[in-house]
Amino acid sequence: MTDDKVSFGFEDVSREEKSQRVKGVFASVASRYDLMNDLMSAGVHRVWKANMIAKLSPQPGETLIDVAGGTGDIARAFMARAKEAGKRRGSEEKPTLAIVSDINEKMLVAGIRSSDEGMPRVAADAAKLPFPDRCADALTISFGIRNVVEIDQALREFRRVLKPGGRFACLEFSHMTVGLLQELYDQYSFKAIPAIGEFVTGDRASYKYLVESIRRFPKQDDFADRIRAAGFNHVSYVNYSGGIAALHTGWAV
Repeated sequence: MTDDKVSFGFEDVSREEKSQRVKGVFASVASRYDLMNDLMSAGVHRVWKANMIAKLSPQPGETLIDVAGGTGDIARAFMARAKEAGKRRGSEEKPTLAIVSDINEKMLVAGIRSSDEGMPRVAADAAKLPFPDRCADALTISFGIRNVVEIDQALREFRRVLKPGGRFACLEFSHMTVGLLQELYDQYSFKAIPAIGEFVTGDRASYKYLVESIRRFPKQDDFADRIRAAGFNHVSYVNYSGGIAALHTGWAV
């Protein structure tokens, strides 16, 4: 891959082409995105996300920016957890703000629920967030960072918008820790997931890309190094389901 190319699955394409093709992928699957996640992971992605929310420990009055958060599930979980924390303390509830940011407007629209009060939606590129410096207490991105064209610039943006002491959490499909299991998982991924995608959404190509993009994503230690390079401290990660997914965290100081 040359310096002026980025990966789109197993292809190397221009940055502009990747941006447009990623938008096309998620525009195609927006209406069935959550259903496909349930089918592909047997519902386990919900457990991984719940663990991420628990790690963040949302509190009343905090501001979250959820990047690539079109369906709004992370923002809703953050707000619900903050409300529970306020009730446990018996303190007066402070309004919590959870901003859903996504480059794909169709994903933002598909995720709207009638109960989403306090969840503004912003169409934005992860590498060019339209938010002021030090405005958020937490920033999350779930299964989205590998689709970003300028990953390192996006990580720097995440650091920029977080307040001192702000928490960063990135949940992403990753690489299994046992080689044999990786081989078995690859066989499932490349054969079953595109087929499921075609059956449920009528779009095999998009899910073929999603599987390929996971394989091209950096391994856990390499990605942790890139988070540190963006200016985060106390960077760590935990593997879920043997490395099928990994939760990367860091602090802005």
